[in-house]
Amino acid sequence: MFRRIFLFLSFTLLFSSCSPTENKQLKISATTWIGYSPLYYAKEKGWLKPLNIKLLHVSSLSENMYLYEAGNADAYVGTQYEYGVLSKKDPSLLPIMLFDRSYGGDIVMSNFSISKLQNTKDPIDAYLEMDSINNTLFKDFIQKYELKNKDINYINRDQAYISTLKNKNPKKPTIIVTYIPYDTKLEKNGFKNIASTKTDLDLFVIDALFTKEKTLHEHKEQFVELKKLVDRAIKSLKKDPKEFYNTVKPYILDVSYESFEKDLDNIIWINKEISEELKQNMKESFYPMGGLI
Repeated sequence: MFRRIFLFLSFTLLFSSCSPTENKQLKISATTWIGYSPLYYAKEKGWLKPLNIKLLHVSSLSENMYLYEAGNADAYVGTQYEYGVLSKKDPSLLPIMLFDRSYGGDIVMSNFSISKLQNTKDPIDAYLEMDSINNTLFKDFIQKYELKNKDINYINRDQAYISTLKNKNPKKPTIIVTYIPYDTKLEKNGFKNIASTKTDLDLFVIDALFTKEKTLHEHKEQFVELKKLVDRAIKSLKKDPKEFYNTVKPYILDVSYESFEKDLDNIIWINKEISEELKQNMKESFYPMGGLI
């Protein structure tokens, strides 16, 4: 009797040790930005479920950062700004997967032209996410166009709120720092694009997936497979943009297919190749590349 029990337990342990262990759930938070849409495509296609990856959808870059900082996400997608803030608290944080470079996707909008802003003596309302790349973009903008000495009223709001702003008082100078696809609604509400990362500003903005070194090692297999899925999703986008758009539509606000196609011209995918110029920019900005998958 005891011998049979012993053999049963031995076989049970043997087979359980040989069976593959399930991956521990990996939680990744992402915002509504066209550069992150391959993640949402992978989610909708059901590709993330076998890897036990959960994608958390948030409305702002700062919310994304706070979610990660609070321990509610294992990794997050963002720019070098969020990396700069969080890496001061956790030096083991590093970018592990590049998505895109903003090439017009980060935008300064206003109901005034730049020359009118330069000549106005009235206070200027500036709407932006203060704890995000919006802040860096705005500093670059006011520096380049000599607006630093203006009376600027900084109004910290997330993009979900900012996108609802309307040009109700055309005589009141207003500046908005935003990014695609939120600009589409703001344009309909009476604001115009006056500067962007394509031609008017010197700032380069890179979007990547960030996590701490320990998390990278614990979930290395999942991250490696996720990288393959992101590349696969971008390949699907290039092959059939309309199918891709229809798949990710629930995550990109009320954006038409025409606007979506136009927005694609405002980013440069860097998931496969990084130009020497960009490598140099990253090096000069102390942007680490050693952990990239």
